[in-house]
Amino acid sequence: MHIILFDIDGTLLHSGGAGQGGIERALELAFGVTAPTDGIPTAGRTDRGIGRDLIRFHGLEESDSTHARLQETYLKVLPEELARRQGTVYPGVRELLVRLSEREDVRLGLLTGNYREAAWQKLRHFGLAKHFSFGGFGDDHADRDDVARQALMAAAEHHAQETINREKLWVIGDTPADVRCGRAIGARVIAVATGLYSIEELRTSEPDHLFADFADVESVLSLWSE
Repeated sequence: MHIILFDIDGTLLHSGGAGQGGIERALELAFGVTAPTDGIPTAGRTDRGIGRDLIRFHGLEESDSTHARLQETYLKVLPEELARRQGTVYPGVRELLVRLSEREDVRLGLLTGNYREAAWQKLRHFGLAKHFSFGGFGDDHADRDDVARQALMAAAEHHAQETINREKLWVIGDTPADVRCGRAIGARVIAVATGLYSIEELRTSEPDHLFADFADVESVLSLWSE
């Protein structure tokens, strides 16, 4: 049985900036912060870690209650941000997910830095949620490796009758952080250059397989031909 764990942003879809716009609106609505946020990286990171850095950057009280307020406000405004922006699903992704979902020897999960509810909001908006039923999310962990471990535990719980073979455990993402967290759980890793990182940049992180995009669906599916 193949367990395939997908990242979301930069791998399956581009939200059109809904995440960035949503967090900026959340800062304003929850804390009155209108100053620009510069220099805080987001690619390959978790919403928990990004939220922590934003709170520090804007001099807000560093507490669980502050983060909870930011998270709650962000989740309220994200659907509107998704609706008003021109996001897209990357080439080949819809067909790839349909084809994999049809197979009895494949189970699809998520390994994403998004908050759990933000992940499902994005997937529902783009009509992809039906392909997934478990995963690891960015609610509690700043370290993406910990999210990978959570995803592996979720896979084991969701498919309790099946032994997870690490040779058939896969992580698919668009950043070096996706490659690293896949290695942290002993997975084989597929990197795709549809996010912020180029083919050359991703190659240095040494994924098992590397694609410019998933437009050639048959080439991607050939990895699971056994």
